[in-house]
Amino acid sequence: QVHLVESGGGLVQPGESLRLSCAASGRLVRIAVLGWYRQAPGKERELVARILVPARETNYADSVKGRFTISREVVKNGVSLQMNNLKPEDTAVYSCYLRQVIGGDSYESWGQGIQVTVSS
Repeated sequence: QVHLVESGGGLVQPGESLRLSCAASGRLVRIAVLGWYRQAPGKERELVARILVPARETNYADSVKGRFTISREVVKNGVSLQMNNLKPEDTAVYSCYLRQVIGGDSYESWGQGIQVTVSS
């Protein structure tokens, strides 16, 4: 079982920055994907950014390209999300995501979620 813990959320004004961090613990064998999703009130959960670990490839939602940067934190077996030039529409609960592939089977883990609020 894998446990993910997010930190770094909070309330900021438009144009400011935040850095989210996610630390993973537990049985980590072969991490295939690390990522961040978000869900705003009344909306479906959406992918913000992810790292395809074996390929060392990153993907971003169009709405955050050029503003957000996802990075792997090897020491924490986790992932961070640097969010710059935040906008009110970035307000959401952000959740860390990890997928492992072990013996051909896929295992997904989610953090509990952390609130990010962008408001003047």
